[in-house]
Amino acid sequence: MSALPAPAPAPGFWRRALRHRSLMIGAALTALLLAAAALSLVWTPWPPYDMAMDAVLQPPGAQHLLGTDAYGRDVASLLLVGARSSILVGVIAVGIGLALGAALGLLAAARGGWVEEAVMRLADFTFAFPALLLAIMLTAVFGPGIVNAIIAIGIFYVPTFARVTRASARAVWAREFILAARACGKGPWRITVEHVLPNIASVLIVQATIQFALAILAEAALSYLGLGTQPPQPSWGRMLAEAQTLMFQAPLLAVWPGVAIALAVLGLNLLGDGLRDLLDPRLARGR
Repeated sequence: MSALPAPAPAPGFWRRALRHRSLMIGAALTALLLAAAALSLVWTPWPPYDMAMDAVLQPPGAQHLLGTDAYGRDVASLLLVGARSSILVGVIAVGIGLALGAALGLLAAARGGWVEEAVMRLADFTFAFPALLLAIMLTAVFGPGIVNAIIAIGIFYVPTFARVTRASARAVWAREFILAARACGKGPWRITVEHVLPNIASVLIVQATIQFALAILAEAALSYLGLGTQPPQPSWGRMLAEAQTLMFQAPLLAVWPGVAIALAVLGLNLLGDGLRDLLDPRLARGR
């Protein structure tokens, strides 16, 4: 006897999604972020790495829509290319956390006992080293760079995904169809792959979306401190760091990357909250 299939979207799923204001706003802002990164691959208003000392700190105008920075670089071009760095760090770091964390969480839920206890204590130990501290440690050994920032953020996300996966998987293991699968002779690993993982996939998707937003914030913070993306690669966090000494001469230099970070994080958070509302059957019935 096989398990019940993962719940399909209820009739009117897309209609409810279109009526969900937060989800639509989040999807639009996230699409804008992805479009900016994709556009920067083929076109930018000005070459982002070219410096023009005769065009330093120009205000927004027809030639430079968002003005120029202290090196004469076009701010709009830097923002477009900086979106690529944010997405790259977010995707890889969340991928590392999701892959390792989900594997550990599924292992803990399937085996229980001392295995579960060991995985959870390991997660607690990892929580003692925040992403910023891990980045500083890696920088001291290997030097600053985007790769070390990605590794630090990814390791920080492993216990988060492990805890979420373990809690969700344990709830599925208590269901009747799992008992039926066991009665049919299926082992714990086959049950995990065929029945547990499909039923917690929506939870992991929502969690990954929310952690993606936090990864963008973490990358910006590390780059602001000089531990993340290194010159000449543009980064929103480093743009903020460079603008802090020019707050009186050109305050807009700090506004543009700040607004970009805020909109990206807001969009991903709204998207994650909206997906949670739509994919959780208990919340969906209330709409």
